[in-house]
Amino acid sequence: MLSHGQVVRLIFGLKLRELRQERGFTPAELARACDVSVSYLNEIEKGKKYPKADKILSLSKVLGVTYDQLTSLTLSRRLAPISELLQSDLLKEFPLEMFGLDPTRIVELIADAPAKMNAFISTLFEIARNYEMRQENFFLAALRSYQEMCDNYFEELEQDVRTFTVEQNITTTAPFDTTQLERVLVEKYGYKLDRETLGQYTNLGRLRSVYQPKTRCLLLRPGLSGTQQAFVLGREVAFNYLNLKERPYVNANFPIRSFDEVLNNFKASYFAGALLMEEETLVRDLQKFFANKKWAPTQLLDLITKYDVSPEMFMQRVTNLLPRHFGLQSMFFLRFDQATAANDFVLTKELHISRLHNPHGNELHEHYCRRWISLRLIQELRQQPATTGPNIALGAQHSRYYGTNNEYLCLTLARARTATEPAVSVTVGLLCDDALRQKVKFISDPAIPLKVVNETCERCPIPDCEVRSAPPVEIERQERQLELEEAVAALVNGD
Repeated sequence: MLSHGQVVRLIFGLKLRELRQERGFTPAELARACDVSVSYLNEIEKGKKYPKADKILSLSKVLGVTYDQLTSLTLSRRLAPISELLQSDLLKEFPLEMFGLDPTRIVELIADAPAKMNAFISTLFEIARNYEMRQENFFLAALRSYQEMCDNYFEELEQDVRTFTVEQNITTTAPFDTTQLERVLVEKYGYKLDRETLGQYTNLGRLRSVYQPKTRCLLLRPGLSGTQQAFVLGREVAFNYLNLKERPYVNANFPIRSFDEVLNNFKASYFAGALLMEEETLVRDLQKFFANKKWAPTQLLDLITKYDVSPEMFMQRVTNLLPRHFGLQSMFFLRFDQATAANDFVLTKELHISRLHNPHGNELHEHYCRRWISLRLIQELRQQPATTGPNIALGAQHSRYYGTNNEYLCLTLARARTATEPAVSVTVGLLCDDALRQKVKFISDPAIPLKVVNETCERCPIPDCEVRSAPPVEIERQERQLELEEAVAALVNGD
């Protein structure tokens, strides 16, 4: 990330270069007038050096501005977007090094071509405003890119879990004994656990936990399942064991204050998942499951029961292990939510390991393809009679994109109750290639249906679709545009 000093030097250099050019000075002329070398002036303008007070005073006199005007962090209107970016939390907190980017190189790019960088940055800001993108959107997108860049497998975190279990004499036999985590939090980290207070706040019903740093008290909502408690406690252990200082204090809907907070929350969640589902054991279980020649959904449900985790936790853990241990690097993970049967489906989580898969989340308020098993299972569950608990369904489907040969084996777990209650589905999609055929023996089971799918109804040309939720308005618009272009071309050519 860029330091405050780097930002100050860069803004000073940009302002100095702009004033020099406005006054008609060449670098040599200004350097001579201020009694500095041309190379030193060049380093100042590129943000590499910041002059001493006497040199700033000399520059201000030659350029006809006050000392304060030259040293302020305000750039001209023409360069205002660069100033806005440099002084924003986004660039200050964005971990450029994590993506292999040298912050000084970013500074050089801005300093070498401020006009072009200004136009580029202005374009990004305009797009962000038009699509109502907030800082947290950038942070979350950066986190997804980081996960995808690392194939969603983090060896250091896996090793941290192994070391922690040895140091604290933790048994990882499934299902995980949660009392071990309580012991570590209380005895090693001085926590107090409160399972009553949070239940008094009925307006905060979605919060499963709240951490109070002043008293080191962890508030747990009464009635949490063993799975929910295990994950919350696992994250708390991770924040302490990994020494993650910037962190959220609630489990959901927390205001994002920095990228470090987003990244640390991910690390703690990854640690908790790896702790509850030990790597080597789960890999062996998945190998047995994939060795079946027939699709065996009950065996997959049995694994979730064995580890006593939620379907989402299990499927996300699977995405950690498939690229590393099975060589399946062309895959995606999707989570769809639907508040009630009358609401639209919303893609709330997505991860595309090879960065080539659909559907992607969109902010266009379009209708996702109902041929996806992710949505179909939710709809089917909502039509079933209500039970005391949520209805759960597990399904598999070959999804082939319309007009292409791209086909994915999609494994989906869905949970729903009545039409007026929330529903969710999680899907792992695996590209049907030679690697998958070698690892997953039930891929050719005729019991797994094949569906031709698309991304959204608005962009889908499939004729007579039996589950279409909206007309193909975008396809129709593209056809009208093509007709217009063909008519213009004919007119230009005199046809």
